[in-house]
Amino acid sequence: MTSIRADDDPPATLRATLRADALTKIYRTGEVEVRALQGVDLALYEGELVVLLGPSGSGKSTLLNILGGLDVPSSGRVFFDDTDITATEEAALTRFRRDHVGFVFQFYNLIPSLTARENVALVTEIANSPMEPAEALEIVGLGERLDHFPAQLSGGEQQRVAIARAIAKRPHVLLCDEPTGALDSGTGILVLEALELVNQEFGTTTAVITHNTTIGAMADRVVRLADGRIVEVTANAQRRPARELTW
Repeated sequence: MTSIRADDDPPATLRATLRADALTKIYRTGEVEVRALQGVDLALYEGELVVLLGPSGSGKSTLLNILGGLDVPSSGRVFFDDTDITATEEAALTRFRRDHVGFVFQFYNLIPSLTARENVALVTEIANSPMEPAEALEIVGLGERLDHFPAQLSGGEQQRVAIARAIAKRPHVLLCDEPTGALDSGTGILVLEALELVNQEFGTTTAVITHNTTIGAMADRVVRLADGRIVEVTANAQRRPARELTW
């Protein structure tokens, strides 16, 4: 994988998997207007791992949801491989999410009555060319927990099932919103190692939202947001392995 050096613009050989141009998002409740995003430009390049940092209300989750097709901007455009997904109808947006994007959230959203294998199979049954659920679970270190129910798994294991579910359809982009937010540091690092593995072994473009500045060290780039704007973009000259992080 090609890293973006701190003193360089992205190399011309790197292709933007997702690109946001001048995104704004305004929420209105009665006469109250909240500007969640204010003219955001951002590209996520093929195979890179980006960490998005910022306080609550800075626009991180709104940006991720728009990039992933879960929400639409008030103005601006999002391109996936040069296709303007903001100009598509809802059915096309649904196909974009189904075929190209994997989501991981802070809360695992597993179905309690289904095993780990069955939770992953919910995605593989509707994907075009998915992995076998057992293969996806093996990748995240749960090959021996296939037939365990969520209640029989720790929080970190449940989150890794959620990651397996997200990657089983072989997405081009993996979008993660506070994936370690509900976990202790030791368990959180196991989750980050799973994300790191997927990014490096499969070249999946990965974006991770977090409040934890330490996690930025494992990224190619760190993007800081405040008040709905990108205020700083920093490229790491070298990524730090997730297993070396402490907080």
